[in-house]
Amino acid sequence: MSDTMIGLWKESRSTKLLFSVAGIMLTLLVYGVLQEKIMRVPYGDDKEYFTSSLFLVLCNRLTTSAVSAGFLLISKKTLAPAAPMSYYCAISISNLLTTTCQYEALKYVSFPVQTLAKCAKMIPVMVWSTIIMQKKYNGKDYFFAMLVTLGCALFILYPASGDINPYQKGRESTVLGVSLMIGYLGFDGFTSTFQDKLFKGYDMEIHNQIFYTTLCSTFLCFPVLVYRGHLLLAISFMLRHQDCIIDVLLLSSVATASQFFISYTIRTFGALTFAAIMITRQLVSIILSCLWFSHPLSMEQWFGAVIVFGTLYTKSFLRKTPQLPLTQINGADKPQGSINS
Repeated sequence: MSDTMIGLWKESRSTKLLFSVAGIMLTLLVYGVLQEKIMRVPYGDDKEYFTSSLFLVLCNRLTTSAVSAGFLLISKKTLAPAAPMSYYCAISISNLLTTTCQYEALKYVSFPVQTLAKCAKMIPVMVWSTIIMQKKYNGKDYFFAMLVTLGCALFILYPASGDINPYQKGRESTVLGVSLMIGYLGFDGFTSTFQDKLFKGYDMEIHNQIFYTTLCSTFLCFPVLVYRGHLLLAISFMLRHQDCIIDVLLLSSVATASQFFISYTIRTFGALTFAAIMITRQLVSIILSCLWFSHPLSMEQWFGAVIVFGTLYTKSFLRKTPQLPLTQINGADKPQGSINS
């Protein structure tokens, strides 16, 4: 393999990485602002709050499913599933629970608290990667993970007195918010790890996985909304506050775009690279949220944030770049075989 070909491969990979970073940063930053606006900012003169997080999930999944199906039809790719439907359903259920916990947590913790808490996903990703992918981690990895968790705990447990949530006050709301975030981290860690496993186990198009996972989520969300009576309540709310319709449409659009960027990144670079990209996005999201929605931060929260991002950036700096195998440069790393391989 000549140096010229290796150089071209590295340049192409760098371009793809830049594309992934820019896409994820832009879409998820807008997504975060809209998400907090819908769930935490009241609508209308009567200061009414939107409460149906599952309805937002349904709108997001309907939009993403329709767009991915359109891509498959336009590109004349097969609509047949590339893997057993049970695998798509597993990702769908996990992703559905992830998003629901994320939206519900915003009722009890601020967006900066939620965003920093997401940095603790290192631990569930490591756990799920060990179980699903049979990966092994050394003591240094666990040490960094524990430091990040410590920083997240400081950020969550010591909020500024002026940062009041619209639903409840006091310790009960903190405990409920933390419980929802723990659920989010566990389900999200499984989702990204199993997606990575699915891409590596099958020669699968990105749009194929997105279509079937979001389609499964749609079929799961709709009957639950109807059964609980939340579907008509959400529609009624949006008809009373038509500016909410615009917010939900924008949220669904950027959620769809972010899903494609996320799946592309996981398929091209793996779940751990995706987690690393999210670090900077989370830092920028916290700063924007504090400025936009005037969230005060306590001294303990600032200290926790320094621990979290200092640890993550130190870990990235100390990580050695592995040498690229010639088989990978030659294209021998394409997904093949079965999910159990």
